[in-house]
Amino acid sequence: MIDLQTMLKEKVVIIDGAMGTMLQQMGMPTGMCPELFGMNEIAKLEEIHCEYIEAGADIIESNTFGGNRFKLSEYGLDEMVREINIENVKAAKRAARGRALVAGSIGPSGKLLQPMGDATFDSLFAVYAEQASALEHGGADLLIIETMLDIGEMKIAFLAARSATSLPIIAHMTFEQSGRTMTGTDPLTALMVLEALEPIAIGANCSGGAKELLPIIKEFRKHSSINISVCPNAGIPQLINGQTVFPESPEEMAEAALLLYEAGANIIGGCCGSTPLHIQAIARTLKGFSPKVLPTYTLRGLASRSSTVLIGKDWPLAFIGERINPTARKALAQDIREGSMQLVRDEACRQYENGAPILDVNMGVPGINEAKAMREAVFCVQSAVDVPISIDSTNIEALEAGLKECVGRPLINSTTGEENSLARILPLAKKYGAAVLGLCLDENGIPNDAQGRFIVAKKIYAKAKEFGLRDEDIYIDCLVQTASAEQGQVLETLKVLRMIKDELNVGTVLGVSNISHGLPAREIINSSFLAMAYECGLDLPIINPFDERMMETYHAAAVILNRDPACADFIEHYGNRSINKQNQAWQMPHTICESCNIPSILANSTIETKDADRENMKPGMMLKAGDIDSADTWGQIQDLVLKGDAESIQSSINNALERFSPLEIMNKGLIPGIERAGEMYEKKLYFLPQLLMAAEAMKRAFSIVKPLLSEEADAYQGTIVLATVKGDIHDIGKNIVAIMLENYGFKVIDVGKDVDAEIIVKTAKEEKADIIGLSALMTTTMPQMKEVIAQVEKEGLKCKVIVGGAVLTEEYAQSIGAAAYAKDARQAVIIAKRVMDRFQASL
Repeated sequence: MIDLQTMLKEKVVIIDGAMGTMLQQMGMPTGMCPELFGMNEIAKLEEIHCEYIEAGADIIESNTFGGNRFKLSEYGLDEMVREINIENVKAAKRAARGRALVAGSIGPSGKLLQPMGDATFDSLFAVYAEQASALEHGGADLLIIETMLDIGEMKIAFLAARSATSLPIIAHMTFEQSGRTMTGTDPLTALMVLEALEPIAIGANCSGGAKELLPIIKEFRKHSSINISVCPNAGIPQLINGQTVFPESPEEMAEAALLLYEAGANIIGGCCGSTPLHIQAIARTLKGFSPKVLPTYTLRGLASRSSTVLIGKDWPLAFIGERINPTARKALAQDIREGSMQLVRDEACRQYENGAPILDVNMGVPGINEAKAMREAVFCVQSAVDVPISIDSTNIEALEAGLKECVGRPLINSTTGEENSLARILPLAKKYGAAVLGLCLDENGIPNDAQGRFIVAKKIYAKAKEFGLRDEDIYIDCLVQTASAEQGQVLETLKVLRMIKDELNVGTVLGVSNISHGLPAREIINSSFLAMAYECGLDLPIINPFDERMMETYHAAAVILNRDPACADFIEHYGNRSINKQNQAWQMPHTICESCNIPSILANSTIETKDADRENMKPGMMLKAGDIDSADTWGQIQDLVLKGDAESIQSSINNALERFSPLEIMNKGLIPGIERAGEMYEKKLYFLPQLLMAAEAMKRAFSIVKPLLSEEADAYQGTIVLATVKGDIHDIGKNIVAIMLENYGFKVIDVGKDVDAEIIVKTAKEEKADIIGLSALMTTTMPQMKEVIAQVEKEGLKCKVIVGGAVLTEEYAQSIGAAAYAKDARQAVIIAKRVMDRFQASL
């Protein structure tokens, strides 16, 4: 059997279809571990593999999707990880007999990374390395990491598999109808992070079917230089006559496969609901088609979890915010030394608010554990703002700690042209898929002229290529000498900048403000030099985003260099520069949400009790100091909830309690804040990480306020019993719903996952529940919801049943008699409140 790389040069490669669907048809009981069933029923498992091969599959996947330690522990099988994975791969190999390649299937762990959950880099890395090693030992020809909801988890799984095996890897994310993953990653960002790790193919699987994935594949192909892979579901499942049915026929999937091929996919298969008949139709349709020729792109950029900053002449100007650096900043250094990180968080938010698209993170405080500080700082910054970061250190342990914690694609700042520095840092960049910045200095120091620095730059470039880095991974800092001490060398920096841009396909970086050390009116020198450097080919200046003159130059340069289409950004910033003084005199102060750069509730609305006063005000009149203080307090609390700043909100609540009642704080500060977070999530301005951070801040604040509320004023909304139904061990969605409901004042009784209908109803009866919330992620367990509803009716309970889960639809919820269907955590809160409002109105 030829290897995958060779196969991809000759044909469109066909992957098999659903394993779970076929195991169910082979008699697998509801709720049983699929991996154990396959191992116990080897003949049936091998028969499924053979059917897919005979249908035309070039790759069959092992029955190991849930074969990681975390997933198997749900069945009490965590000590059988190695055995289960090895035996399932061997079964696939026996069935293949050289007719098809065997891919070891690796699915999500069922955990969420901190701060969304409790998983860490190290815990996930160990679990995935263990499974990948077992898959290789069993004889897998390649690995497919699939159905990943979070780019952070995908990155860890990939690094673990790469560390533990020598197998090629296909990386599949799964996307929602919005075009993003559950945790907010768009296709371009996923591509930016994954392509740097160099899998054999990148793509998507599962989701709502081929129609939903088609635009994702188009976006991948638009920017990617590697093979694209896709395995859609056979449509969105429906329940017909008590049976789960995937609506797309083999012929319809084959038609969709042709569209996916035309969009750029060279590897095509099926996921949930697809059978050997579907794969046969796809294989026949694509038989004889030549693979799409891969385009050659050099897409330079950095990424966070859900945003990408593209860098280069074809994209808007960008810069790196320099303020998270303790050098000559005593307060920040002390904050880092104490491990507080509050000022680090504040600096991140303020710089982002002021337009910094990338943030430098430097923890260079003498005498501290820099690795620990860097890990905490990267975690803190990523929790506060969603922008790419530059990990700034020469300490190898600190760099690796930061790289582990970074969810997206960072820049390593920096290495030099010294052999020892290159040998230590370039492998880290390669391993973690990071970009790397090289300084134009070596063992002999900084060369005095442009030619000398260019020689160092070429050395860094050559070494980086030797370590396997791509052009788009390499940045060069030409180094800025201070005009006050070495004025004659200022132009040498600009000369070498031009030389690098003319002869090397790399990015360029400069610490611009170094030019003016020791001079008065530094902002004049800095801004002039920045303009000159941009014209010479500078990609990423490192600047202070609070320097108004520098920011003016930045925005103006974008216009002049044709990097600001239609001057839109410049007009947005400076179109209303002249402010009507009369309006300004009585304008109510407001705040901006520093984590999302969106005006706070206070900025978007006025406090109800002040509307009448405002209407009667005349130009030049001022609000009373007490009124402004109150407004500031509510705005601050709301914004702290929005930012998810659980640390700061505690002191803010304690200060507010000195002047306001607990009920006022709830109604005017906390509840509007979490409501706004929910609204932003609904509008896709926030994603799951931000929503959960806001919920955590709300929870922290509520723990202070709740004991002080009187019984009459308590924010209690009602009691909800939550459960994942019998046979289903997925609980991420349910757990997120629980967090959100608790923060809206609901008493949540979470009875767990894989719960019998009798236990759910018994708990609801004992707790006098107002609502039962049911979750299911598997099509085979959907009918269990109907069983719970039947039991509720039989017992004569008045509580309403709300259902949710990725496989459910509004129509299905209605067909089983559910009171409502909630598509996500935000909708669950809205529906629960609506149910309680109706209940109260009926009393």
